[in-house]
Amino acid sequence: MTRREDTIRWGILATGGIAGAFARDLAQVPGGEIAAVGSRSDASARRFADEHGIPRAYGSWAELAADPDVDVVYVATPHSAHLEAARLCLEAGKAVLCEKPLTLNLAQARELVELARRKGVFLMEAMWTYCNPVIRRMLDIVAGGEIGEVRSVHADFGIVAPVDASHRLRDPRLGGGALLDLGIYPVSFAHLVLGAPASVAAWAHLTPEGVDETTGVLLGYDSGAVATLSCSIASAGPTVAAVSGTRGRIELPHGFFAPRSFVLHREGHEAREVRVPEVPGGTGYGPEAAEVMRCLREKETESPLVPLDGTLAVMATLDAARERVGVRYPQE
Repeated sequence: MTRREDTIRWGILATGGIAGAFARDLAQVPGGEIAAVGSRSDASARRFADEHGIPRAYGSWAELAADPDVDVVYVATPHSAHLEAARLCLEAGKAVLCEKPLTLNLAQARELVELARRKGVFLMEAMWTYCNPVIRRMLDIVAGGEIGEVRSVHADFGIVAPVDASHRLRDPRLGGGALLDLGIYPVSFAHLVLGAPASVAAWAHLTPEGVDETTGVLLGYDSGAVATLSCSIASAGPTVAAVSGTRGRIELPHGFFAPRSFVLHREGHEAREVRVPEVPGGTGYGPEAAEVMRCLREKETESPLVPLDGTLAVMATLDAARERVGVRYPQE
């Protein structure tokens, strides 16, 4: 098969579950193909390549970053390794889509952003919510004033994680805890609607290992709006979100971070379910992959949908929340 000139060739760095989900979704996005996979284990890379029909498998990240046939690398490691993996690829001149959170903290995130900008290489955090067509439609409705002035945002994300102290969600060395893995979604959602907050308050119950198990965050804004956010690795919460304004509200269902619809409530109108027909199938990674490929074809080094300054602002809020609850990682 002859490759189209505008085909974007992907490399996938790491071979865990999220990498597999991304690979399956990418197969449904026109104009993209996976050229190679890299892992710290040759056997793992070869196994992943065989499963997904990838032509080249590397037993090191450096080999993947050096592959001349790779245009962009999707970094799918645990977030404690994001800085090392993304930095390696950026230094090699490779565009990078890095799973969220971009890094463990704001200082590390700034390092990557400054490196990408200095080298003129594309970098984007894989915050798929920001690229989701349903979320983009919600933002249009909010911006159009259909629910009036926004006064509150609510969002929650909770799961029941394994209690084994060595599990990545409970291991401080791997950036464990609810906030960075799950809470980033409610926090990013609030930032998307209201921007960076004027104040951050937080409370958490910590595990014996010293990571946050259940966390509540309250963000205050100069406009008078508030955001009440929660996350947990000890309870399966509703994982819903709502945006309330002076003339109505928008309710997003379970899985608000990658929705296929929402309900619009407006004064004097019947509640209406809003669907967006362009939402692709798959898990939800398709829209973010398509945005990366659009940016690369148009020679953009930052995405307007997931701007790097916005990523840094979210990291600043996460840092502030972790400081309030007393979670600090060994690498810091």
